[in-house]
Parts: sequence; C-alpha cells; structure tokens
Amino acid sequence: MGRLAQTEGLTEIQQEILSTVRSFVDKEILPVATELEHKDEYPSEIVEGLKELGIFGLMIPEEYGGLGESLLTYALCVEEIARGWMSVSGIINTHFIVAYMLKQHGTQEQKDHFLPKMATGEVRGAFSMSEPGLGSDVSAITSKGVPAPDGSGDFLLNGQKMWLTNGGSSTLVAVLCRTDEGHPDGTPPHKSMTTFLVEKEPGFGQVRAGLTIPGKIDKMGYKGVDTTELIMDDLRIPADRVLGGATGRGFYQMMDGVEVGRVNVAARGCGVAQRAFELGIDYAQQRHTFGKPIAGHQAIQFKLAEMATKVEAAHALMVGAARKKDSGQRNDLEAGMAKYLASEYCKEVVEDAFRIHGGYGFSKEYEIERLYREAPMLLIGEGTAEIQKMIVGRRLLEEYRSQD
Repeated sequence: MGRLAQTEGLTEIQQEILSTVRSFVDKEILPVATELEHKDEYPSEIVEGLKELGIFGLMIPEEYGGLGESLLTYALCVEEIARGWMSVSGIINTHFIVAYMLKQHGTQEQKDHFLPKMATGEVRGAFSMSEPGLGSDVSAITSKGVPAPDGSGDFLLNGQKMWLTNGGSSTLVAVLCRTDEGHPDGTPPHKSMTTFLVEKEPGFGQVRAGLTIPGKIDKMGYKGVDTTELIMDDLRIPADRVLGGATGRGFYQMMDGVEVGRVNVAARGCGVAQRAFELGIDYAQQRHTFGKPIAGHQAIQFKLAEMATKVEAAHALMVGAARKKDSGQRNDLEAGMAKYLASEYCKEVVEDAFRIHGGYGFSKEYEIERLYREAPMLLIGEGTAEIQKMIVGRRLLEEYRSQD
C-alpha cells in the first residue's frame, strides 16, 4: 500500500474493514477484471464474495442485520473496489442508494421488510430517475403513477426509464414517477413526484406483469454490470410500496440518495485514478528508452508528480464530503465539488498513465486500456460535470449572498 490517498482518524474497525476489502480486491478482482470486462461478463463470483464479506450491508443499521458503518467507511471501500474494477463498485452503489433511501425515508414496515434482506444481498437494489429524452433535467420526467380505477388504492405506473444500473440483476427498483401532473392547483414539478418500490424477478424480458427489462445496453466501457432500460405498462404497485407512505416526496428522497451517490462516484474516480497511477509508475520503472528507465526522464517525472497530486487532492475532497454527510450536515456543495474534481482528475490521470504506456496503452493486453474506456462514465454518471458546477455555483451564491 503506497503513501497516497491515506485517511487520517480512522477507527481500528474501519482500518480492518478496509484492509479486508483491499486484500479481496488484490486477490479476487484484479486478476480477473480485465478478462471479464472484455467479455462483458457479469462478475457473479465476485458478487458472492462481497456478500460473504458483508459489503451489501455495510451502511445498513445493525438492527436490520447490517454493519451500521458510516458513509466514509462505505466510500473508502468503494474507492478500493473501483481500484480493482469500477463496474463492481457500480453494482453495490445503486444497491446502497436504495438502502439509504429506505433507511432515511421508508415506513417502518418497508424498513423491516427490505433492509434485512438487502443487508445479506438476498434483495439487490437499483434506482431509476433518467428517461430517454430528459438527460439531467429530472423535473421533466414523464413517467406517471395514477390511482388504479378500481378503487383498490393501488397505483398504475406507465413510462420508459433509461440508464438503469443493475436493471437485470436487481430485485428491488426505486422508480421515480410523476403522480399529480395536471392537478388544478398547479403543483410545482418537484412536488409532484413519488418514489415507488418496485419488486421484480431478476433477468430480462417481462419480469413481472406490466414491467419489461429489454436487455443490456452495449456500452463503450463500464461493462460487466448490466445497464438497461425499464418499460412500465400499467404496472400495478400497491399503496404500501410508495416510499415513505405518501406521494409527492419522491424528488426530495431521490436527491438525498443522489448526494450519497455523488460521494460514491467521487470515490470511484479516486479508485480508478489510484490504479492508473499505480500502473503508470510501475511501467515507467520497467520500460527503458535511451539507455535508462523512462522514469529517469524529467518529462515522465513531471507527469507522475501531477498524477500523484491529483490523486491526493481528489481523495481529500471525497473524504471531506463523506464526513460532512456523516455529521448530519447538508453536503450537496461538498459532494458536487468532490464528484466534479474526482471525475475530471480521474480522466486526466488515466490519460497520463495511458501516455506513459505509449503504444502498449492501446493494446487490450494492458490494463490501462480498460481504465481508459471506463473513466469517461464518471464524467456523466450521477449528474454531468456541468450539473455539478451548476449545483456548486448556486450553493456558493447562497453562502456568499451580497449584502448590498
């Protein structure tokens, strides 16, 4: 373990958890990640190993069978897992956003029913906001949930969702729909959305009446994990599967979950950047040109210095955002900054490592080729860089409002 990206003030338990996860990554993920990624193969054995480690219950309270750990612990574990293979961190990220939303906003019955099974990984979570035509404009969603006409209290959901991570493998999806569009009181869009807890069978095709998962979207990178669409056609959902038991709160619930997700994406960026740095500095000491290792050339030393500084800076900002959330404070400013910086620096560090590898970086035999295709996803996942800057800018104007 190198000097970079160390975290001060961790408890012995946190250190033990991180050491266990890092060992798992080195032994079980890194040796097979590139092969599985090139095959676009779901990492079933890795997922089973993470279940045995208790990772799926890391942030779920102990009363529900989880480990009850902090967001910081979780983020540091994600950083380690992404260092091994970013797709694996995606598998647990969406699971934890749903678990977090249940813990914070669910009814007692919903917590009792879902969280113990989520802690063991028996129930696997995914969440769905995006739609084909709206991009980052969540307030423009068109998927609808309307009361069933039979007076049962159930809802009928209709619409098409996009970019659903774990869409095939999950058994519980938190889906954001509009529920009171067209009311005469002119309800604002952000107050007219509801999160529905949709239970389904894993797999593709029609996974329950009214719900279809068409298949995996073929992507440039971020392979292995299944990214899908979700199509609802009069999907019947009982009233007790409205998150929190009341409609109209979905936007706030999802945004709370996304704050956790943005810290997670920042952690993923840190992990991928760390791995790229490791690959770059190792290759620079092995590859010889003009009679000496390329690490002996000043141009390469400058690159390594810049890469290491970016790794360190991104890690520090990510840790600060996680600790802010753990303290109970609002952290949208810090999470936005961390996600923005970590994803941008990750792209730059990966590209520098790619350049250090020269022509070999273009070969699929070298791990850096995989990282080069994975890093761009972080620039758009959980809100684009432009969205992060918009969030940060607005919050800064709130904090530094002119007194004139």
